Amino acid sequence: MKYNRVLLKLSGEALMGNDNYGINAEIISGYVEQIIRIVKNGTQVGIVIGGGNIFRGMTGTGKGFDRVIGDQMGMMATVINSMALLSAFENNGQKARVFTAFSIESIGERFSKQKATQAMKSGEVAIFSGGTGNPFFTTDSASALRAVEIEADVLLKGTRVDGIYTADPEKDPKAEKFEQISFNETIRLDLKIMDQTAFTMCKENNLPIIVFDMNKAGNLDRIVNGENVGTLVNL
Repeated sequence: MKYNRVLLKLSGEALMGNDNYGINAEIISGYVEQIIRIVKNGTQVGIVIGGGNIFRGMTGTGKGFDRVIGDQMGMMATVINSMALLSAFENNGQKARVFTAFSIESIGERFSKQKATQAMKSGEVAIFSGGTGNPFFTTDSASALRAVEIEADVLLKGTRVDGIYTADPEKDPKAEKFEQISFNETIRLDLKIMDQTAFTMCKENNLPIIVFDMNKAGNLDRIVNGENVGTLVNL
């Protein structure tokens, strides 16, 4: 096993599957099954989930919401998704715990590094909801922050494409995939992997990022066992 502790970033939009909004039960079940397999094999897992399948703060701002209120609504959307993940894990016999970036005691515990790492060491999946708890920061930033805080070996960004390309592979059939790329090279090429705040945090803390296709069953197993899956970003 190559990675002992990982932070998995999942987008809220991924939970929609082919639906227009909300949570697709089949998609979330498939994700949970993959995660449970690597936990049973000894990998400690923390998860940050977005909320774009329910509400995006920036979208709300465009519709007249105050930016701070819009971002707070987006943070609440991540809590809803975290509850769905928690339920799916428990339905499959896997212990999990929700940690929140702000106080909401009836839903989850306020995040602390000590409690989160202890939960993961005991075989629980730690689900980090509420983003960073502050407006103007994305869940990409939250995933980088939590990954650094819990001393994860790698940040795994699960997407619907199998890595980083020279262009959008869904729009440009000539786009070429990178198997590995440095932080500096991604900046030079202006490749949009994560928002700049998140990306800078990973770079400054020497935290590698792997961008991969979460919808392909078995990819998580292959990554934690050291196989080359997706695109690795490092120094």
